[in-house]
Amino acid sequence: MTSEQHEHSHLFDSIELGGVHLENRVALAPMTRVSATYTGEATDTMAAYYERFAQGGFGLLITEGVYTDTTFSQGNLYQPGLALPEHTAAWRKVTDRAHTAGAKIFAQLMHAGSQYQGNRFEEVPIAPSAVRAKGLQLEMYRGSGPYPVPTEMTPKQISEAIEGFAQAALRAKEAGFDGIEIHGANGYLIDAFLTSYMNLRTDEYGGSAENRVRFAVEVCHAVRAAVGPGLALGIRISQGKVSDNHHKWEGGIDDAEAIFTALGKTGIDFIHTTEYRAHAPAFDGSDESLAYLAKKFGQVAIIANGNLDDPSDATQLIESGTADVVAIGKPALANRDWPKKVFAREQLEGDVDKSVFGPIATVKDWELKL
Repeated sequence: MTSEQHEHSHLFDSIELGGVHLENRVALAPMTRVSATYTGEATDTMAAYYERFAQGGFGLLITEGVYTDTTFSQGNLYQPGLALPEHTAAWRKVTDRAHTAGAKIFAQLMHAGSQYQGNRFEEVPIAPSAVRAKGLQLEMYRGSGPYPVPTEMTPKQISEAIEGFAQAALRAKEAGFDGIEIHGANGYLIDAFLTSYMNLRTDEYGGSAENRVRFAVEVCHAVRAAVGPGLALGIRISQGKVSDNHHKWEGGIDDAEAIFTALGKTGIDFIHTTEYRAHAPAFDGSDESLAYLAKKFGQVAIIANGNLDDPSDATQLIESGTADVVAIGKPALANRDWPKKVFAREQLEGDVDKSVFGPIATVKDWELKL
């Protein structure tokens, strides 16, 4: 693609993200599709799914959340893993096909914490504190009823969870991924540590924002130490959760400063912010978005996500310097070739076919032909 004299030209500028060359600034956002084997191996269907977005012009693909260990990290049945050698081998066909189609691909490493809906290794989840996640499990991910009450993590379990992220990152590197995104958003384990009502601890991991971000910081350090400088590394951060969309950090901008400043000093290359609307003010009484605050305090590259259906909104984030890359979620499911359509000034489909998410949010054969 050439971007000269195009109203959305900045979306099609190349960029180096953590030493990884991206052909454009448009990423596929991570979306849970629970289409792996029961034992967590990526499938041929998953390889074709990610390949389709690469063929559609997305410069970067970010996988759905991948569980990291053979104890507590898995959150959904048929979720892919990077916890065993067979997981590593299975992912290789995904990364190979993404690369052949011209995209880079990052693995999103995830520990479910209290937002647990299915785990073949453990029956009771762990979390910072014994606090049940709000809301109900999601049927489209094979969940049913309230979330279970987790047990509070011991110091040993905290260390084991951190090591799980590090070892999974090594497997991701072996599987051919170009980078790692640590899932620190949406109510899962790392985000639970960041969230005051989910984290009632009185030790060094609880209380102040500086303490609540400690677990995320230690995960970032451990992953960077494991994989070295050769892989791009970042973390996804949100305020809202799967089961609590409207949550805001109680400390407002002060919490944002503490969290993003600490994360930016860990040696990561990017922060991926996700909000309901990427442009919206993060807090009442301020005009600054979460992406803006992450850039201001984190001093690293920013991927921004949240209702970027209109290419003009995505372009504005890049042009303003608020974000370096934009991540497209549901609009990508409606337009598997969103970047190519935008570049060609073609009409975008506005609505996602609801059967994508039902009755289970598995990848359907018809999606691969779009």
